[in-house]
Amino acid sequence: MAGDGNKKRKRRKIPGFVFSLISVVLLTIIALMIISGRGISMTWLTGLFSPRVHVDPVQEFHFDIGRDRVFADLGGSLVAAGTLGIQVLDAGGNETLREPFRMSAPALVANNGRAIAFDIGRSAVCVFDRANVLASIGTDGSVVSASINRNGWFCISTQEGGGIRAVATVYNDKGDGVYRAFLATGYILSAVLSPDNRSLAVLNITDNGSRTAFFHGLNKHEPDSSFELTGELIIDMLYLSGGDLLVVTANSLITVDRSGEGKTVYDYSDKRLSGYFYDGGTIILHLLDFGVGYSGRLVSLNENGTLIAESATAREHISMSFGGGYLAVLRNDGVFFYNREFSEFPQAASANSTAGKSRILALRDGAALAASDHSAAIFNVDER
Repeated sequence: MAGDGNKKRKRRKIPGFVFSLISVVLLTIIALMIISGRGISMTWLTGLFSPRVHVDPVQEFHFDIGRDRVFADLGGSLVAAGTLGIQVLDAGGNETLREPFRMSAPALVANNGRAIAFDIGRSAVCVFDRANVLASIGTDGSVVSASINRNGWFCISTQEGGGIRAVATVYNDKGDGVYRAFLATGYILSAVLSPDNRSLAVLNITDNGSRTAFFHGLNKHEPDSSFELTGELIIDMLYLSGGDLLVVTANSLITVDRSGEGKTVYDYSDKRLSGYFYDGGTIILHLLDFGVGYSGRLVSLNENGTLIAESATAREHISMSFGGGYLAVLRNDGVFFYNREFSEFPQAASANSTAGKSRILALRDGAALAASDHSAAIFNVDER
């Protein structure tokens, strides 16, 4: 009998030991995320313990949220924003979120399972994930642009006071405003937040045409430094994983450090920039020859500008997108997949047609969404 009692006590100890081990692992993950600057949200915590429901993927999606639709990947779900609102569908085509949100010029940005929809030139912003609206924000001025970093912190750029005052407002992952950067002169174009939530880069244009990126530490009122480029068109800017800012111009790629020092890492002044993409430490450029139809080349680079590969192009690329290690290209004769060395992957057999499709979005795991004004179809890499 004593032996049976010892066995029962041992059986009771096993669940306690397993629970303690899980607790230690969970606390370690949370500590690492905090140290790395990533936020911990209730959505993330509940999702960690929620049962995973298998969804049979569909090959065609239908969205009904108005015209001028834009799309984004929400990590296994698809979001569309149109003139009538926002709609999120899971891989099986099931609607997980629908939010009425009227827009005249819909815009959408997404990162790591969160998205921001906004109406360019208006004063309303909606922040959401796959199933919930996280924040509805009304701004004092007209929204020019928005961005969101990998931690769910986001920034809204507005032009206020009849166009004479520009403001970039930073919000944490809970939707609380934590910082505002004011530009005394000029017009704001965009603003992006660093991966560690500590620095904000704000791009503005002055009356004389110069474009300046101001770097703001979120613990200071005035900018720490700035980078100015006169006489050249800055198209975009984004933070690289190492912490430097990548400035995309009409003629070159420039990396800028926190001190405001810029370095040209790749020059393409002899070509016309048709498209650019950044994902997973790789930069992809689509460059066209001047005045020679669709002739040009694709270029892939590391973050420091080191050439990985290049490939000549001679046909029209209707739309391109890069993500998850795959470059998806929509042409008149179909969808094509390449890796960053521009080796082509065979495509899985599909009954879907690309007729009428005008844009493509690279998804994870070797898939791409080709969309028209009425529907969107999935195309996959053949993994056999």
